[in-house]
Amino acid sequence: MPRAIHHWDLWVNDAALAADEWGWLLGEVGWEIDLPGQSWVHPDGTYLFVERSPDQVDELHDRLRPGVNHLALTVGTRELLDRVRAESTAHGWHELYAARYPHAGGDDHVALYLENSEGFEVEVVLAP
Repeated sequence: MPRAIHHWDLWVNDAALAADEWGWLLGEVGWEIDLPGQSWVHPDGTYLFVERSPDQVDELHDRLRPGVNHLALTVGTRELLDRVRAESTAHGWHELYAARYPHAGGDDHVALYLENSEGFEVEVVLAP
């Protein structure tokens, strides 16, 4: 079966900061650098690209407005999920719904919810 998503383009305000934050998280969950500081690729071929558009207006991302709310990534072990949680703050991410970890999405759903400095949310889900 071919992959469901070919790639994601994220337009960011600060490309260098985004490369640091996203690069750390994606590396932790098994993605590899494709173009240093710009894109990362998953073993299935899906890639994520971050850039600042030359035509971009300086406006903060707001995941609560119309558009994409968040991106969900998978991990294979609970130990990895816990490690990402423990190390995320040092890499520009802060935890959402911390009091309900790891079941903020429901009793049968194991996940970590993070938000980076530009307001992008990522749900890191333990794969079944």
